[in-house]
Amino acid sequence: MFGYSSTTAPARSIPRQVFLDPGARALYSEWQTVAAQRVAPLRVPAGHHHDDRALTSLVGELSLKSEDFGRLWADHQVKECAYGVKRVQHPVAGLLVCTPEPGPETAARLTPPASWASSPAR
Repeated sequence: MFGYSSTTAPARSIPRQVFLDPGARALYSEWQTVAAQRVAPLRVPAGHHHDDRALTSLVGELSLKSEDFGRLWADHQVKECAYGVKRVQHPVAGLLVCTPEPGPETAARLTPPASWASSPAR
């Protein structure tokens, strides 16, 4: 199962989840795009903090365990975190957009059904 609740605190890293959790490819309908959006922002702190052991360890782990990460890291793309769209396949709500486009149609799709209030917590 994909998600923070199924991992220990040290493993709770979005890049680690995207590249190492098999459920990530099912969660993100555009996984390749999301993966690229997780690598490019890592280069910003990596360039400013060469001695950051946690970041060095994360990049090393992902490079060893994920061919996709290694390929994207070798591309040397550098971008800030605040870009792109991530579409998530939510197990109950279906498609959930992290930053929805404005408008009544989007608002209606993101409003939880009243029946969820009576459903047990998942």
